[in-house]
Amino acid sequence: MARILTGIQSSGVPHLGNLLGAIVPAIELSKDANNESLFFIADMHSLTTIRDANLLKENTFATAAAWLAFGFNTNDNLFYRQSDIPEVSELMWYLNCVTPYPMLANAHSFKDKSSKLHHVNAGLFTYPVLMAADILLYDAEIVPVGKDQKQHLEMTRDMAKAFNHTYGETLIEPESRIDERVMIIPGTDGQKMSKSYDNFINIFLPDKKLRKQIMGIQTDSTPMEDPKEPSTCNVFKIYKLLATDKQISEMEVNYKSGNYGYGHAKQALYEVIIDKYEQERARFNKFMGNTELIEIELQKGAKKARLIAQNVLSRVRTKIGY
Repeated sequence: MARILTGIQSSGVPHLGNLLGAIVPAIELSKDANNESLFFIADMHSLTTIRDANLLKENTFATAAAWLAFGFNTNDNLFYRQSDIPEVSELMWYLNCVTPYPMLANAHSFKDKSSKLHHVNAGLFTYPVLMAADILLYDAEIVPVGKDQKQHLEMTRDMAKAFNHTYGETLIEPESRIDERVMIIPGTDGQKMSKSYDNFINIFLPDKKLRKQIMGIQTDSTPMEDPKEPSTCNVFKIYKLLATDKQISEMEVNYKSGNYGYGHAKQALYEVIIDKYEQERARFNKFMGNTELIEIELQKGAKKARLIAQNVLSRVRTKIGY
């Protein structure tokens, strides 16, 4: 059985891009009986940028609610909050002591902001070490990552090798799993959907607010009566990720036949989202209205996770000489 670990930053309500690009594929992966999945909410990582205690807590619950709403099985797998596992901070310190400064200075997460060092805190600089501790603390064997996270996984392997070289074989060196099929979800402006671009679709919004968000998708100025090219339209690009083959074919015909406005296409996209995610939206609202249910699931997972973490940490402490 392979142990698979995935961390999710608690940056707010997951948008459609997060759902299709990460959450749904990870949940499908967890359904394989040959895998044991550990999914955690990286609320300690969020502290590098979020200073509002209430916002941090709200973001954590919203992230957890989305995973639970989409059917992650917390009985067969582990689902926990990073900050509920204090052992991760201890392992991070041990890894800090075998990690060379140049490695961290070369990390993308630091280099992207190094031109304005007064905005860089120590947490951001040592971000890859905490990420490594998140992985190595659970003897994770496989870590699904996007291409933008591949460097951090390689750094994790380097830290494990450095520790093992110094103290003997202790930590498992995880393998990355980069799925080339992972979709890049277009946002409302055609760029990659992202909170930083403010071009995302939040499927968990109330109906009217969701419809307003979809109606804000950028389109060209082709008159309604003229034929349109679906492949270059932001609305159609999102629609074809969600609709059935029949619905997609019908919309293609409508675009190319003319007398079909972008407003019609946006309405069709709205209706597909409402229909496709009816149950998930209801479950999300149920969890957010009863956050104690989320807390129960997170504590259940934390109890299991700490058993693994304490075992690994005991092994590490013994090797170090504590």
